[in-house]
Amino acid sequence: MPTPRELLNEAKKAITEVDVEEAATRLGRATFLDVREPEEYEQGALPDAVALPRGHLEFQVEGKLPDKDAPVVVYCAGGTRSAFAAKTLGQLGYTDVVSMAGGFNRWKDEGKPWSTPRTLTPEQRNRYQRHLLLPEVGEKGQQKLLDAKVLLLGAGGLGSPAALYLAAAGVGTIGIIDMDVVDESNLQRQILHTLDRVGERKVDSAKKALTAINPDVNVATYDVRLGADNILDIIDGYDLIVDGTDNFPTRYLVNDASLLKRIPVVHGSIFRFEGQATVFDPYNGPCYRCLIPEPPPAELAPSCSEAGVLGVLPGIIGSIQAVEAIKMLLDLGDPLVGRLLSYDALEESFRTFKLRRDPDCPACGPDAGEIIIAEYDDLCMPHAHG
Repeated sequence: MPTPRELLNEAKKAITEVDVEEAATRLGRATFLDVREPEEYEQGALPDAVALPRGHLEFQVEGKLPDKDAPVVVYCAGGTRSAFAAKTLGQLGYTDVVSMAGGFNRWKDEGKPWSTPRTLTPEQRNRYQRHLLLPEVGEKGQQKLLDAKVLLLGAGGLGSPAALYLAAAGVGTIGIIDMDVVDESNLQRQILHTLDRVGERKVDSAKKALTAINPDVNVATYDVRLGADNILDIIDGYDLIVDGTDNFPTRYLVNDASLLKRIPVVHGSIFRFEGQATVFDPYNGPCYRCLIPEPPPAELAPSCSEAGVLGVLPGIIGSIQAVEAIKMLLDLGDPLVGRLLSYDALEESFRTFKLRRDPDCPACGPDAGEIIIAEYDDLCMPHAHG
């Protein structure tokens, strides 16, 4: 049986080792893979290092380092674990791997750059474990979500599932604007609220629900009517808006303000058994006015009158809005920018329609005039999707 020392010598013969000076020349060009334990990594690491404990290497490295031809510098505390790790990476098909002799200890002793990484707490690591297992999200993505600020327009049918899933996902700041109170008739579809909170302000009920799900989340409440006088101040500082309103005045108001502030809007709408969702990304895709340049007359706008809705329908569309919000925040996949997703609950069918920017759009077109934030009160009063 070979001794550990013999195994180490054998590993070193099979790999390329570089000293700290040589490794430092590769900063910014190679991925530095830290194979120490999490508690070691938390006390200090190289800039932008990818943390993956040696014990998890074989089963998780392909998720963390998908390009097997990209240069990798492996390091540990002193150079032993990294030598074994480098040999394993070679066996897994990685073609450009070196181990840093002397490890992090020598790197630090020689005055090279390092920092104390921002890490998740053990509680957060447990809570978001399923996100951390997704290489597309991982710890960096989860920290992005914790830093993100999302404003929900309405705590009603669409806002309820969107808020619950965004809070559960760890979006750090969730703003909710709604000036309504919880009514028993809301409970058929507005799953943020409960029977014992009937009569409460919806924003207060929503805050109770979201903080009960996830104490990481800071919930900012706006128990006001969204209008031309306050919209720019309210949306300022948010990364994203999730629009759960159901009327033309607010949609135009939100569209124009989001163009001014360049804040993407995840739009959803529902009616009876049908729903739609899209993402308005200012100047990267069409805006709401590209689709509907002018509001229709009030008598032709069914959303302005009370209409029935299948209770579960807003759950589906609101959840899609939550998915699109997370994709936008993490720059993941192909968001619904320039596409309208249409859902028919009776057929159980989805259809996608391409949307293009209108070169003559009065709001985002190249010849559009100055955006004026104005009210459209003559159409109908704004309220959230109930």
